[in-house]
Amino acid sequence: MKLKDRDFEREFEFITSRSSGAGGQHVNKTESKVELRFNVDASELLTDEEKLLIKQKLAHKINKDGILQIVTQKERSQVRNKTICIDKFYVLVEKALLKPKKRKNTKPTLKSIFKRLEKKKQHSEKKNRRRKDFL
Repeated sequence: MKLKDRDFEREFEFITSRSSGAGGQHVNKTESKVELRFNVDASELLTDEEKLLIKQKLAHKINKDGILQIVTQKERSQVRNKTICIDKFYVLVEKALLKPKKRKNTKPTLKSIFKRLEKKKQHSEKKNRRRKDFL
């Protein structure tokens, strides 16, 4: 089941404020900066295992109250910033819930073994030539 199939939107809390930075008069009168807040602990849509994974992997974005915060102020429109926040949320959570593939041990190829041994022989020979009693 994909994350987007679950309806996380009802568990989101949005806070808007004025964006910082350049923008002239528009930036001083509109609240286009959007902060998405998602309470990981109180979520009914996540399993306990998923909550634990999210807390571990996204610890830098979760505050001490267990709230995941995502802030966007790229666009001049509050609606577009809200959409960007939601998209960021899904990307972050999907990434956090991905389990890495287990590495399969492989044998070195025959050519790489011979190459390594040849290199060792050359190195040994070089060292032998440096000796005083080489003649």
